Order: sequence, then structure tokens, then C-alpha cells
Amino acid sequence: MALTMNDVDRFEAARPRLEAIAYRLLGSASEAEDAVQETFLRWQASGVDRVEVPEAWLTKVLTNLCLNQLTSARARRETYVGQWLPEPVLAGDPMLGPADTAEQRESVSYAVMAVLERLSPNERAVYVLREAFDYPHREIAEILDITEAASQQILHRAKKHVAQGKARTEVDEAAARRIVDEFLAAATSGRTEPLVRLLTQDAIAVGDGGGKVPARAKAFEGALAVAKFMRGLFKPSKAKRALVGGSPEVYATSANGDPALVVVLDGRVIGVMCLEVTPDGIAAFRNQVNPDKLERATRRWAATDHGDPLLRVF
Repeated sequence: MALTMNDVDRFEAARPRLEAIAYRLLGSASEAEDAVQETFLRWQASGVDRVEVPEAWLTKVLTNLCLNQLTSARARRETYVGQWLPEPVLAGDPMLGPADTAEQRESVSYAVMAVLERLSPNERAVYVLREAFDYPHREIAEILDITEAASQQILHRAKKHVAQGKARTEVDEAAARRIVDEFLAAATSGRTEPLVRLLTQDAIAVGDGGGKVPARAKAFEGALAVAKFMRGLFKPSKAKRALVGGSPEVYATSANGDPALVVVLDGRVIGVMCLEVTPDGIAAFRNQVNPDKLERATRRWAATDHGDPLLRVF
């Protein structure tokens, strides 16, 4: 069925919200884009005139598409090479969605996005719709075909899992940037001690190469182990230059609302390192180097002004 321009405009007005929901549900920007496009095709075939509340209809269709995708994704991730981390989304990208409240900011932080992978599909959907988009339980129940009481119980379980997963404590932007600068200075100093002082005792470092870029399958755990890894990571060598094809530039920005380092080579983002900064120090480094999960970041990077690099590595 052909859509009128008004029908298309109504969908396009909803697209940013739909993409933000889908990204939080799937942890993948590319899969979120696909889910929103499939929602558009179903909107096109639906007989739009019979849809009483377009926003509710679109949200229900999208959410259920994402739930189906999550079920199949769990099977795929069992055979995924190495650690699986979400796809990072850089500052200013509309896919990050609303960020007016602490709950909204936390729901898209890289640390919490990683924790959401441990939730059941329904737990993830209730948590995202309630915490990030403030849907009332009545509407969530209608979207998921459950009772209001069930929605409330599911949210309680989901929030408990997220809290156990080390949800971040917010620090202000100036303090976070200062810690990033101190981290880079320590990481390039060639010494371990300055790095250890910046980390929490239970700090971790984990990377996702997807089997396409070398990344350790097991996380580094503890301040000393992480510091030694970071010292080695930033140490220049011909082998590293050969591996990546040159000497990449490092920029400071944010991804998913967290302080981040973006590594760029010839205009292409080849790595995003998200730092989980707490009042006690840096608690985690989550490094995304799988090229399949950096395509949107590269497009975003090319379309924005990012200033001068902090350093050139390798």
C-alpha cells in the first residue's frame, strides 16, 4: 500500500526515538537501523489509516522485532570469537536518545549496555522502555502482551541485575576529562606505577575484536594487570604499525556518555576505548576494535569537527 507524504513524515518524525529504543535493546547500531527499517516496511503494509495511535503501534512493532532479534542474537553470541561488547555510539549521535535524567544517561552508558546483555529479552525491554523512555507500566504491558503487575516485577528484577553489574557513578565532565588526560600521560610514560594510581583496585580491561582484530579473549583484572596491559598497548613498535597499517591518531571525546578515546587512521575509526570513571578512579576500559561495529562511528566522525589529536601512537 502506497504511503502519502504525510505518512512518511509521521514515520520520519518517530525515527530518532525508534532508533534510540532499538539501539538500547540490541546493543548494535547497525542492527537497530535494520530493525527500524523493517518497522517502516510494516508501517507501509499496515493500512496506516487504521492505526489509531501511530507512536504506540510503531513502538510495539519495533520492540517485538527487537525481542525476536535478541533471541537469535543469544545463539549467535555463544559462538562469537572472544568477548562481545556493544557497538559504541559517539557524542552527538541522535541514536543515544534522551539524556535529561540520570536514569536516561545511565541506560545508554557503555557499562550498563554491557550489563544489559545479561538480562532476558523481556527484562531488557521493560528496563529500556521504563528507565530510558519513561513509558508507564500500562503501555509497556500492552507492548509486551503482559500484565501491568508483571511489568513492574520484571523492572524490579532488571534494576537489581543492573545494580549488581556495577552501574557507574556519574562524575562531571571536567573531572572526567582531567582523568583521561592523566591516563594518557601515564600510559605513554612507559611506567606502571602512575597508571596503577589512576585505577580502582578491581579495575578491568576488556576488548572486542570479533575475531577480525587481535583482542584478548579473557579480561585483564586488577589494577596491576590492567596497568601493565595499558603500558604495553601504548608502547610504540614496528609490529603494531604494520598490524594497523600506519600510525593512528588518538582523540578525546565521549561515547555513550562516557569519556572515550577514539583511534583514527586515515579518517577511519579503528578503535573506541570507553572509560568507566568513578570517584575512586578508572574502573574499566572497554575497547571496541571490531571493524563491523565501528562503521557508524566512522560515518559520525567524518561528519563532525573533532579538533586536534592528543597524540599519534605506535
